[in-house]
Amino acid sequence: MTPAEPVTTTAPRPVGRTVFTQGWRDATFLHWAVDPALVAPLLPAGTVPDELDGVTHVGLIPFRMRRIGLLGAPGLPYLGSFAETNVRLYSVDEQGRRGVVFRSLEADRLLPVLAARWVAHLPYLWSRMRIERDGDRITYRAARRWPGPRGAGGTIAVRIGERLTGPGPLAEYLTGRWGLHQTTRGQLAYWPNEHPAWPLHGAELLTLDDDLVAHAGFPTVGGAPDSVLFSPGVDVRFGPRLH
Repeated sequence: MTPAEPVTTTAPRPVGRTVFTQGWRDATFLHWAVDPALVAPLLPAGTVPDELDGVTHVGLIPFRMRRIGLLGAPGLPYLGSFAETNVRLYSVDEQGRRGVVFRSLEADRLLPVLAARWVAHLPYLWSRMRIERDGDRITYRAARRWPGPRGAGGTIAVRIGERLTGPGPLAEYLTGRWGLHQTTRGQLAYWPNEHPAWPLHGAELLTLDDDLVAHAGFPTVGGAPDSVLFSPGVDVRFGPRLH
């Protein structure tokens, strides 16, 4: 596949009717470059790994979910706000739609986990999680509760650096994602979203004691990430799933 095209600063396609809204806050992006052949078997049929300079990436992203709202209603302050960590891959389909594929999504609210698994068919898992901010240092802790393996997770800590005025092709490729791919009732589905370009900061990795990437199907991926970024966050709206 050819290198990824430059990423736009907002969704390249309008999502249409708003199905739900979310706020993503205090997000750290850890990424490892991997051979696309390692990722391809784990993607939904009808998609291939999205590549940049001959590699694709595995991402580990902890953040705060803020006030999920449905059908334009105000976001829920308690049930819709929680800590989350996802492991994700990067995909592109035959229509050229570039997105993410989630391998796991940890969250510390049980009801949203059950709703996301039942209604959206996303691989959410219930975890004990905590996010602590001390000046320019932010620490994320997770320990999986259900469905297991119990205790999966660990600790991630970074020191937040300066705002990036020109993030560059790699940062744009990793964060400029306008939807997710999944298989729904045996069909490939694409769930589009819209949000501004992430305001990105450089970040220094201080602690990485975490096995979520391994449990997501990548036991050989580890060591120092190839990219470490931080963002204070964006507000997002999702449209209806497309086929």
